[in-house]
Amino acid sequence: MAEAQNIPAGSTTAGAIAVAAESTVATRMSAPPSFDVADFPVPNGREEEWRFTPLARLKGLHDGTAVANGTMKAQIDAPEGVTVESVERGDARIGKAGAPVDRIAAQAFSSFAKATVVTVPKETVLTEPVRVTLHGEGGTTFGHTVFDVQAFAEAVIVIDHTGDGVRAANVDFLVGDGAKLTVVSVQDWDDTAVHCSQHNTLVGRDATFKSIVVTFGGDVVRLHPRISYAGPGGEAELFGLYFTDAGQHQEHRLLVKHDAPHCKSNVVYKGALQGQDAHAVWIGDVLIEKTAEGTDTYEMNRNLVLTDGARVDSVPNLEIETGEIVGAGHASATGRFDDEQLFYLQARGIPADEARRLVVRGFFAELVQQIGVDDIEERLLTKIETELQGSV
Repeated sequence: MAEAQNIPAGSTTAGAIAVAAESTVATRMSAPPSFDVADFPVPNGREEEWRFTPLARLKGLHDGTAVANGTMKAQIDAPEGVTVESVERGDARIGKAGAPVDRIAAQAFSSFAKATVVTVPKETVLTEPVRVTLHGEGGTTFGHTVFDVQAFAEAVIVIDHTGDGVRAANVDFLVGDGAKLTVVSVQDWDDTAVHCSQHNTLVGRDATFKSIVVTFGGDVVRLHPRISYAGPGGEAELFGLYFTDAGQHQEHRLLVKHDAPHCKSNVVYKGALQGQDAHAVWIGDVLIEKTAEGTDTYEMNRNLVLTDGARVDSVPNLEIETGEIVGAGHASATGRFDDEQLFYLQARGIPADEARRLVVRGFFAELVQQIGVDDIEERLLTKIETELQGSV
């Protein structure tokens, strides 16, 4: 089953309003953004932003009963010239990229002791990635990290999550004017972990931001990447890859807020699911405000269901408040193996099981290649191969 909608260049305001009317409810949160957890009611599961989430499995992150009693082993390997600071919550860089939009993110903001700020100075071009390793050692932890990539700097940041525990965090990316930032966020938790995180990105004038989110582990993973623009000419690419196993709930909720003119965005998320009660959720919201003339945007989600018993909820939303755009569109598709692809491979002497594995590898290859960090790419390909052993 597939759903797609495109609005080409030169589309009329009337057409834009029609699309906006379809998605206004879905893109508006039940409460406005706030740093105060008291501004968010305890969710009951009937709200738009919570209706897919298994609240009972969040270990108290959503209702205030979770307390910081755990240990998170953190290590930051930063190339020369990069500074790493531990700062108080009053630091001006904290929250500059965006405020929490749900109760868990607000709880994380209210609960962290000190924030970590990683700064790539102006005009610095890094030849090695900044690597952040977070390993859960049990219990509940909260955190806040700011990555400040200043004007005309270029950097790659790898954030790697492993281990066990309950984690709620906010991560801010400040991309300065003319800067180029690539972020790889890997969720390779143990199967019992719970991870909820809001990623806020502020893209500067003529800046370029690329995000690759990879989710394999965890009992419940709920990520909320959000993009906004500080000036014209900014570009954002958001790629995602997830492999959801039996009993896992993996949820990715994206918002690209075009609030500056002549900016671009492109979203591509792909997932594979296998096993009983494997549940993947993808919500892709794009909002083009009245001031964002000349916007060019597209979002796509594709899901490959490998076995019976798995479920996908995929909801692309496009809201447009101006008719002066270059182009906008969205698409969602969920299905099983392509019989023609399998027939083609088997007709050339490839056994059925190997043919199915080749199709899945090809399905993910486009996104793995976006990472650009050799050891991470090799690790993820190995992980995909291991996952496939259980189903195809």
